[in-house]
Formats: sequence, C-alpha cells, structure tokens
Amino acid sequence: MANAIIVVILAVIFAAATKGAVKHLMGQGSCCGGGSSTVKEPDKKLSGPAVKTKVFKIDGMHCENCTNRVKRAINRIDGVSARLNLRKKQAVVEYDRDVDDDEIIKAIEALDYKVVSVIEK
Repeated sequence: MANAIIVVILAVIFAAATKGAVKHLMGQGSCCGGGSSTVKEPDKKLSGPAVKTKVFKIDGMHCENCTNRVKRAINRIDGVSARLNLRKKQAVVEYDRDVDDDEIIKAIEALDYKVVSVIEK
C-alpha cells in the first residue's frame, strides 16, 4: 500500500514537471524570468519610409519573453524596426536609413543570443 502511494505521488510530480517542460520547449511557457504571462512588445514605427529589409536568423530564443527582449533591443536603435518570429527563430528588420548590421548584431548578442545569418530581402 505504501509503495502505491509513493508511486502515485511520483507520478503527480512527474506530470507537473513534464507539463511545464513541454510548454517551455514549444515556446508557450515562460523562461528568462518573465513570469507565466507575457505582454507583447509593441511595434515601432519608422520615422521615414523603409528603404531596405533584412532577416536576422537568431539561435537561443525559446519563448515569447525571448522574442520581446530581442525586439526591444533592436527597436532601441534609431532607424530600424523589428518584427520577430519565434517559430522561425528570426527577426525581420526594416531600415529607414543606413544602420550598420554590426550594431544590430551587438544588441542581440549582448542578450546572449547568437546571430547565425543576415539576409537582405
């Protein structure tokens, strides 16, 4: 009888841990200390018309909190506006003036993410 109770308790603990891990791996749970709910980062409006668009492939983003952190960092840079896609692990960045890609890469990598490639659209 005692063994059955222990098995049930372990099963409940395992189920609770697995549920959180599955949500996290699917990008639905929280990580990075963001709590259980996320507030979507608002889009930034460029001050002029977009003159070019680039796609930054980024490793290390696991959840909406990660994409919000990256979007916030990129949008702090004058002349660019970012839209992020967690599933594709990318940031689509629009430019209204010349901005060095290295400035954007440094902003992303300062958050401990890795820029894998930059492709002009």
